[in-house]
Amino acid sequence: MNALVFCSASLKHIKMKEFVLLFRQPSFDYRETSPEKMQEIGKKWQDWVDGIVAQGKLSSHGIRLATVGKVLKAGGVVTDGPFVEIKEKLGSFITVKAEDIDEAVTLAHGCPAIDQGGSVEVRPVFG
Repeated sequence: MNALVFCSASLKHIKMKEFVLLFRQPSFDYRETSPEKMQEIGKKWQDWVDGIVAQGKLSSHGIRLATVGKVLKAGGVVTDGPFVEIKEKLGSFITVKAEDIDEAVTLAHGCPAIDQGGSVEVRPVFG
């Protein structure tokens, strides 16, 4: 059996305690966004996270990540990153508590990244 298929099939049966919600958003120049619109966006994020906190499901706040960086590859090759061909950039993340991946995905619903054409990637944390 393919290892990826095995992992995907087995994921539903594994009970985890923590999951990372990775927020990916399309490239967007916020410099052109009005202060009022930025306040509106910030409030949507705060309200969404507050809902997770109210359920006692927030494990930790992630930090906002820069859109630039470096990528180290085999042989000591260093390139600029993140990759320009990727349409969605990893912006930030939080860690949530959930009984299983389905509950973690439910917590991801309503994320403002989705409203702006982005996505939320849900991954279990092994510890």
